[in-house]
Amino acid sequence: MLFSRRSLAPPKGAARFLLVAWAAGAAGLALPEPARAFDLFGLFGSEPEPPAPSPTALPYAAKITGTDDSDILTAVQDASALYRLRQEAPPDGEGLVRRAELDLGKLTDVLSGYGYYQGRAEIRIDGVPVAPGRTEAAVRAAEAWRNRGLVPVKLAVDLGPLYHLRRIAVRDPAGRPFPEEVLPPRLTRVGDDVPARSAAVLAREAAIVDRFRAQGHPFAKVVNRDPVVDDTAHVMDVTFTLDPGPKAGIGAVSVSGAPGMDPATIRSFIYAEPGDPYSPQEVAAIRRSVARLEGLGSVRVREGTELDADGNLPLFVELTEREKNLIGVSARYSTVDGPGVRAYYANRNLFGGGETFRLDADIYYLGLGYDPFAQQRKQAGIGTNGLGGRLSATYVQPALWGTRNDFLANAFVTREVQQSYLVDGGGISGAIRHRFSDTFSAQIGLDAQAGRSQDALGTVNYRLIGVPASVTYDSTDSLLDPTKGFRAIASLAAYPGAISDPGILVAKAQGSTYYSLDDESRYILAGRIGFGSVSGAKLGEIPDNFRFFAGGGGSVRGYPYRTLGPIGPFNLPIGGRSLLEASLEARIKITDTIGVVPFFDAGTAFASSLPDFDETIRKSVGIGLRYYTGIGPIRADLAFPLDAYKGGHVRPAVLYLSLGQAF
Repeated sequence: MLFSRRSLAPPKGAARFLLVAWAAGAAGLALPEPARAFDLFGLFGSEPEPPAPSPTALPYAAKITGTDDSDILTAVQDASALYRLRQEAPPDGEGLVRRAELDLGKLTDVLSGYGYYQGRAEIRIDGVPVAPGRTEAAVRAAEAWRNRGLVPVKLAVDLGPLYHLRRIAVRDPAGRPFPEEVLPPRLTRVGDDVPARSAAVLAREAAIVDRFRAQGHPFAKVVNRDPVVDDTAHVMDVTFTLDPGPKAGIGAVSVSGAPGMDPATIRSFIYAEPGDPYSPQEVAAIRRSVARLEGLGSVRVREGTELDADGNLPLFVELTEREKNLIGVSARYSTVDGPGVRAYYANRNLFGGGETFRLDADIYYLGLGYDPFAQQRKQAGIGTNGLGGRLSATYVQPALWGTRNDFLANAFVTREVQQSYLVDGGGISGAIRHRFSDTFSAQIGLDAQAGRSQDALGTVNYRLIGVPASVTYDSTDSLLDPTKGFRAIASLAAYPGAISDPGILVAKAQGSTYYSLDDESRYILAGRIGFGSVSGAKLGEIPDNFRFFAGGGGSVRGYPYRTLGPIGPFNLPIGGRSLLEASLEARIKITDTIGVVPFFDAGTAFASSLPDFDETIRKSVGIGLRYYTGIGPIRADLAFPLDAYKGGHVRPAVLYLSLGQAF
């Protein structure tokens, strides 16, 4: 029970003070759930039949009337013993009436919980009302159906007027209001049409407590709720008495539960230091950062129940480990790449320090996909049978010598078969990454690649040895469905001509930002911009896998994949030495699971090493549908290209399906 109920029976028209049994779900008793007949995922709305009449039992049919609101109806069903136990027939009329008596008080509490404080409930057994202390007639009416049929039971609710919240006030234990800089007015401001429901009041209470916790008060709590209901105006005023408790910092962080992993590795992913200001966001950041270690399963951060001698709050990180070895196989079909098969092996804690080692093999066949450039490739002499693939090995050693430095190494061989080029190559790289925080890191390393690239401009044999460096920042709240924050990555790779052929400088940058227009993140503006440049050599001297292409589901939607940019002989895309693209989306949730996303994309690749704004930047618009699941949204985007281009193959509309947001 969140509240107990009492009425002072004020004069008509006067305000009355209540402590209300809100929370419709809490109003019901913990009764056993009846057995249910099989219904395939509940798709057909079928309901099992009640037991058959017998000399030893009184089965009944329960019907609820008086409301079409599905939420209220569900709450009434959950709270009602008559409804929940309808498959378990009572032995006699007295047992049936006892269930009805139990329901009478609970159902009015349910209605109050939904803002109907003058709501009433009536239960009739074969037309005879059930009233406390006067049950003989109802018992006789029930017994008259013994061994004849189902006793008709009707639960009738009369909602009455809907009450609204008028005012919310928050006081400290001494009865004083909090200053605005501590508690902003937006947290207590109430609109004109907010129903006085338990969910609305408790949500506002939670937001107020969260405000104080975010300001460093881990033990903030509401010690008293004082709702006042005015029956004349049909409104409610609520006063919370809140004890913020002491302000605290973060104390000692204890780690337990992962005996197979070096504790120094785990601690290197905890960025909070003793004495840092406490906040729930900082506690969540610890859980999120530690969970980045692939060898760990569950990560729970538990807060201490009292402050230490320094006024700090101890934290306890409780872990479980995953199985070390992982093998996976998947098959796919793409209209761009055709059919493909991918397999991998991974060890997620190779030497006990959280090291990961992974082998990936991928093979695909372009010839069975949508391949509009097949004939043009043949005319250009690009010799390929459509079979492509990649084999790679990756090793990551986190927390070198217990520091926040990680070592990353990769080796690969590939035959990259794209619609307009073919690359046979391989390479090896190594890098050191330093994690400044959970959101910001930088890395630098060595990279060596060699191979052969074929396209409409000819063949390039390349040998590249260079120093790539990058910085990454990510303050978003979700990988697949961010609602706030900023995400950026910038890289610069120099391949000097003295040791590389060709000598080139490759620069890339991409940033995206997300802004929620409301507290529940139902309306989000999202924007992305990307830039790339490769300089130091002519376009025809640069391998195709180092050039820039635009178009497709992760770029400018509506245009064929990797086709926007310079067009070479045989009308084949040849990529560019620079890239500029941008996207803007409005992500609108219609329900908790369904959303729509109007979007605008623009961009292209350029022959010059920097974007040339004299060239046409292609644009598209579209509308997307999102289905939100526990692991991320399922995305369906319908894009409409707005500009024609030399490469052709543009369709009036293109549909994209994938998991996760576009960016």
